[in-house]
Amino acid sequence: MGVTIFRTFSHRLAHRAGITSAGIVLVVVLAGCAGTPTPAVTVTFTPTPTPTPTATATPTPTPEPVATEEPALTPNPEVPELVPNAEPVPLPQGPAVDLGSTPGARGPAVANSAGALVTYTVVEGDAFFDIAQRFNVPVQLMLTMNPSVPGLGERIYLKQIINLDWTTTR
Repeated sequence: MGVTIFRTFSHRLAHRAGITSAGIVLVVVLAGCAGTPTPAVTVTFTPTPTPTPTATATPTPTPEPVATEEPALTPNPEVPELVPNAEPVPLPQGPAVDLGSTPGARGPAVANSAGALVTYTVVEGDAFFDIAQRFNVPVQLMLTMNPSVPGLGERIYLKQIINLDWTTTR
């Protein structure tokens, strides 16, 4: 009777689940076949440290000192006696001489009827110092001849007229 109840119960369950009785029997049979699990072998690995070689200092030979001769000392030049409020040393004056175009002074110069240089027109890339060098005029004299140039000549502008005639100011 127990087998009949199991069979009836399994048929109903299988019918509802859509599984055949052979599949249920197979599951029951396989479930009963599971034996005890085989013990797993555990291996523990313990690495042994390998010694690291330590660096040792290699002696280097000390170079022998080479005797060098001391250069001869040059005495300081004599300082002229300073006189407070003395007259300044006059700047050398004379006509401007065009030594040729340079990278900082490429603009045109204008000469008077006698051939003396009178003015120079500033172009892009010009510098006041380079203009003074081109015309062989000291910068201090050039600043004295051009009181309209601000500062020490750092701010000159395109198409600005620079005086080259040492007898006049502009």
